[in-house]
Amino acid sequence: MIVIGYTADRVGHAALEHGIAEAKLRGTDLYVLNATSGEAYVDARFAGQDEVHDVEARLAECGVSYELVQPVGVDAADELLVAMNRDDAQLLVVGIRHRNPVGKLLLGSVAQKLILECPKPVLAVKPQE
Repeated sequence: MIVIGYTADRVGHAALEHGIAEAKLRGTDLYVLNATSGEAYVDARFAGQDEVHDVEARLAECGVSYELVQPVGVDAADELLVAMNRDDAQLLVVGIRHRNPVGKLLLGSVAQKLILECPKPVLAVKPQE
């Protein structure tokens, strides 16, 4: 199983496409996770109904078996780490974005936490410019 940390932006789309390619290459299924802590009134990275429909259409057309989950009130990094502890999890695919040094210092990084704490391989991808 390939686990994808999906966000509703260019970074998430890059992770989705790379995850699909890895699943096809390895002949396995996908687990796509789009989570929100629910702390903000609006979370731009949490996919709305239209975005979910588009993602499901893309997943259906790629021919790979998948599960798409959207937990609310959770830490996305923790949920991805739990998914990666499953026996059938082979690879975690996450998108990364450019951040300035102050942003890294003050806000931390979900991708950094995943790369450092994930017990299995992590593929960090950037969207094409």
